[in-house]
Amino acid sequence: MAFGSRRSACALVVLVFGLCVVGGARATGRVDDGLEVTWGDGRGSVSPDGQVLSLSLDRTSGSGFRSRNTYLFARVDVQIKLVANNSAGTVTTCYLISEGEWDVHDEVDLEFLGNVTGEPYTLHTNVFANGTGGKEQQFHLWFDPTADFHTYSIVWTSQHILVLVDGTPIREIKNHADKGVAYPSSQQMRLYGTLWNADDWATQGGRVKTDWSQAPFVAQYRNFTSLDTASSSSAAAAGGGSGYDQEMDATAQQVMKWARDNYMVYDYCADTKRFPQGFPLECAMP
Repeated sequence: MAFGSRRSACALVVLVFGLCVVGGARATGRVDDGLEVTWGDGRGSVSPDGQVLSLSLDRTSGSGFRSRNTYLFARVDVQIKLVANNSAGTVTTCYLISEGEWDVHDEVDLEFLGNVTGEPYTLHTNVFANGTGGKEQQFHLWFDPTADFHTYSIVWTSQHILVLVDGTPIREIKNHADKGVAYPSSQQMRLYGTLWNADDWATQGGRVKTDWSQAPFVAQYRNFTSLDTASSSSAAAAGGGSGYDQEMDATAQQVMKWARDNYMVYDYCADTKRFPQGFPLECAMP
């Protein structure tokens, strides 16, 4: 897709969400006002000016952080600059997860699967509700995510979950609980970010291993923001007046279709080998 086409798609997103930026909305204050490094034995750090949180990975350990607050329906945005060059085997993440019993946990996953130099990253998305996941969709990106920071967003309301990249919606998970499909709606979740080694599966099904001569691998995060979407007024403010509790209109659907038609590389709802007896119930729901 040409750069001009991407700008056109961005313009359409502005009409719906009031936001479409490569750099993302600026947070105020320090990044560690909202995020705290929680593991890595010094491999996670915040820059002296407080603007950038860096995670690093070497043969001994990765590192990670979490949000200081938990949320029950929220929009979270964070800018990420992914591991550059040969990132094969590495996984950089940004995800919401509940903190109760694992067997009934809720989760919204964004996982960036590294690759060899010159090959694209894969953005792996998944949703768990009441302990059940298996709703994987994967995407390539329309830019180099290692050259600069880009904004990745999760919008979680009582009606749907949206995943956005630089303001462009790429995935929507609707609340079909009334039709028997579990949906995260009762457990508070916290944002986590990690950088870790997963060369047993992350790159080309585990065929390409991590090249430890390239370590330490570094991913950077900045401009973290969160906004409550539980109230209609907060939801409307987050959506530039459109309201995230509302269904996406035709323009937003058009933008998402562009992203999915051009950049989605795996959809569990189209995997006949995985589901020879028929797809999960939600795959047939609008």
